Amino acid sequence: MSAKTKIMVVRMREVIYTGIFIVLGIVLIILGILMFRPQGTAEKKTPGSNHKYTPGVYTSPITLGDNVLDVEVTVDADRINGIRLNSLSETVSTMYPLVEPSIEHLEEQILQKQSTSGITSEESGRYTSQLLLDAIEKALACASGGTALSQ
Repeated sequence: MSAKTKIMVVRMREVIYTGIFIVLGIVLIILGILMFRPQGTAEKKTPGSNHKYTPGVYTSPITLGDNVLDVEVTVDADRINGIRLNSLSETVSTMYPLVEPSIEHLEEQILQKQSTSGITSEESGRYTSQLLLDAIEKALACASGGTALSQ
């Protein structure tokens, strides 16, 4: 066996490419860690801030045929103040005559009870009332700290 010295030639371009790939790999690892780490900056409630809702106007969309209506719920820190339909045109109220009486009936009960549980609906507008009640509950979920649809 002969001991021959092997000379390895490394081109500068290969060194630069290797360096770039190493830097990109490190950046991707750091971004992955930053994106998937648990968030420790969540706002903690203090004993003095035991409010039921975040005050504001919250909306939840419902679709009737080709029309999109927004159910708008207005809340204070501890009260539901109002429920109404936005974008209710004359055409929609003509095509769906039970929408207006149903939202008025639901609003009256919800404002009185300050809750959506135990709400009764008229037999003629049972399905319309359920559709509206689901949208109201989604808006109230946003107001109570769930994911926001819009404010």
